[in-house]
Amino acid sequence: MSSNSKADSKFKSGFVAIIGRPNVGKSTLMNQVIGQKIAIMSDKPQTTRNKIHGVYTTDQTQIVFLDTPGIHKPQSKLGDYMIRAAEGALNEVDAVLFLIDVVEGLGGGDRYIIETLKKVKTPVILVMNKIDQIHPEALLSVITTYKDLYPFAEIVPISAMHGNNVNTLLEQVIKFLPEGPQYYPADQVTDHPEQFVCAELIREKILHLTREEIPHSIAVAIEDMRVEANGVVHISAVIYVERDSQKGIIIGKKGALLKEVGQKARADIEALLGSKTFLELWVKVKKDWRNQDRVLRDLGFRHE
Repeated sequence: MSSNSKADSKFKSGFVAIIGRPNVGKSTLMNQVIGQKIAIMSDKPQTTRNKIHGVYTTDQTQIVFLDTPGIHKPQSKLGDYMIRAAEGALNEVDAVLFLIDVVEGLGGGDRYIIETLKKVKTPVILVMNKIDQIHPEALLSVITTYKDLYPFAEIVPISAMHGNNVNTLLEQVIKFLPEGPQYYPADQVTDHPEQFVCAELIREKILHLTREEIPHSIAVAIEDMRVEANGVVHISAVIYVERDSQKGIIIGKKGALLKEVGQKARADIEALLGSKTFLELWVKVKKDWRNQDRVLRDLGFRHE
């Protein structure tokens, strides 16, 4: 009965990639649309490594979002993987959201992405983020600059952080979706296993609390995740770094920084799981892990 009613109302569904250079707000937009944290946020570039599927569902439509790694010049095998993941997503979807930072304006990274977009036939919506930080008159000149470079299907100014105009963006996205099935249950917001999201939440806290090149040299693996008899979720996670000096930084003086990472991550994980959580964190050195194919595969960075 429910499937017939959906067919009568022409239920629409499809896949949409969010693409843009590093640190323009892609994960912020994903979390704003979905309504809870599934993608980690940081003011450091190259935060997102895997394509995160966020699922947005209403009575009439379901949009499955791919939050792709920021496009940048790769400097390691991990970097190569991230670029392929971003570019490959463009050929898998019904529409592409090209997110730009209107405050920073057009840069070399944006030009590189536009050249990439010219190779695909997918309709592209230009999403102009951070409009709360720019004068409306300045916004018009930015729009003109981008319109001259690519025939965008739509142009939508938004503030991902504050939610301004995000509903309008969703309405525009839905126009490009075909009629189709509901791929995921209405209450499901991501197709990633909980272990993956928990690992990402731990990594986010390290990004917030460390500086310099540490963020690009860490990976987090959940080694054990189980529910105890008393209902407490027990999680054991390993933080991998490339050098002994980085291990010392993450542990901190008398273990203070690692303890803070654990406390902050546990709060987010408990909100995600809806259960009291016991979180164990270990730090291990895996020298030059970003350039080792086997290690990248073990940590989930599979070549596509």
